[in-house]
Amino acid sequence: MAAIGIIGSEGRMGQALVQAIGDAGHDFAGGIDKGGDAAALAGKSEVLVDFSAPAALQANLDAAMAAGVPLVIGTTGLDVAHHAAIDAAAQKLAILQTGNTSLGVTLLAHLVREAAARLGDDWDIEILEMHHRMKVDAPSGTALLLGEAAAAGRDIDLAAHAERGRDGQTGARAKGAIGFASLRGGTVAGDHSVIFAGDEERITLTHNAENRMIFARGAVKAAGWLLGKPAARYSMEQVLGL
Repeated sequence: MAAIGIIGSEGRMGQALVQAIGDAGHDFAGGIDKGGDAAALAGKSEVLVDFSAPAALQANLDAAMAAGVPLVIGTTGLDVAHHAAIDAAAQKLAILQTGNTSLGVTLLAHLVREAAARLGDDWDIEILEMHHRMKVDAPSGTALLLGEAAAAGRDIDLAAHAERGRDGQTGARAKGAIGFASLRGGTVAGDHSVIFAGDEERITLTHNAENRMIFARGAVKAAGWLLGKPAARYSMEQVLGL
């Protein structure tokens, strides 16, 4: 069992994490939010879970490195500079970063990679996601995670093949593109579908999140798994042994 600290503890995910920590038999080491002292929290935690905001990432990495505490990062909306900072910190620290901590989504990404690797680029790939009306980033971190899985299966660069926000006279779909569509409304916790559309047939792989607790439970499982690991950047697939 471990003492787990939460960065971003007052949000809905933070509250779910507190419950998941207790359910799993771990100790809640405390939590902070915007303006809180990450260094102080790191000093009394055995592992940190960060569901805060991209702007706070570097300070959280610095606090974790200074205390030598492993870190699970579930914050979405990260850009190339954020990922470079994580890569640098992972030279000194065990870090697990993911766009989605759900164990089901982790398995879905594995299946997407396998399907993309086996189907040719004459099968079009479209990723559809829907979230609650309060979500501020699009496509979702999970949709991008699934896009990366599809791109990895085809051994291509996602950034060079992604199509987003189609509107108006866009022309024909580019061969080999990976399309994204984002829907927002209501209180949807997270629905994701990856559609492989071939000539006269389609394969759809879908995951529906019914409650944020699935993300909290997955994050706590990842935190426990990360304890004692050497400095490196880890993934949720490794937690599942995929």
